[in-house]
Amino acid sequence: MNNSVGNTARLIGAGLRALLVLTVICGVLYPLAVTGVAQALFSDKANGSEIRDKSGHVVGSSLIGQTYNLPKKDPNDPQEAAKPDLKWFQPRPSNGLGTNSVNTQYSLVLSGATNRSADNGAVNGTCTKASEEGSLCAQVIAAKEAVVSDNSTATYKVKPQDVPADAVTSSGSGLDPNISPAYAELQVHRVAEKNGLTVKQVEKLVEDHTTGRTLGFMGEPRVNVLELNTALKALTKG
Repeated sequence: MNNSVGNTARLIGAGLRALLVLTVICGVLYPLAVTGVAQALFSDKANGSEIRDKSGHVVGSSLIGQTYNLPKKDPNDPQEAAKPDLKWFQPRPSNGLGTNSVNTQYSLVLSGATNRSADNGAVNGTCTKASEEGSLCAQVIAAKEAVVSDNSTATYKVKPQDVPADAVTSSGSGLDPNISPAYAELQVHRVAEKNGLTVKQVEKLVEDHTTGRTLGFMGEPRVNVLELNTALKALTKG
């Protein structure tokens, strides 16, 4: 009986010592080591990839997209549709996720996309204005018409065939912070006109904020909308 109690006590003691050692190693030393390495070598990424404006204020993260809309006439009216503020470069649509999602305006509550196929709502295999209301085809057609209308100016007319796919479709997460160089360039004339800048000035902004493929072959060239608009704000305010 005494041997049994003694063995049990030794096992409990060994278990507690192991718990203490592993807690110190895995719960204290390892997190501190990883945090230290991250802060020393990847400080920007470790702190959320924050973007700051000219005055040093944090305006967002380069990893999360955000909208640039005009204020609502009635902020408490959920039925009032948000309208884009056309003096800024606009991101990808975030309302293409379908009615099954709450992430309609880059909301961080939920990240995800609809499972609708590319031909959802198509008529005889083609997306037309006769497509069922609320279908993916109908959303894309409406988005394309808006892009053409919003970005056409007195001296520059956008052709429907020039509208890139990312201008009319949301990303898989609904939070994509980037747009294609083609979509950024399509917006140049409108942004220049709204801000009293020359087209060359705005084109230079886009060029300076275009990132190539990772390692030269992975992914696609991209433009971070928040970084671009932050630079645009600094330019317009001198």
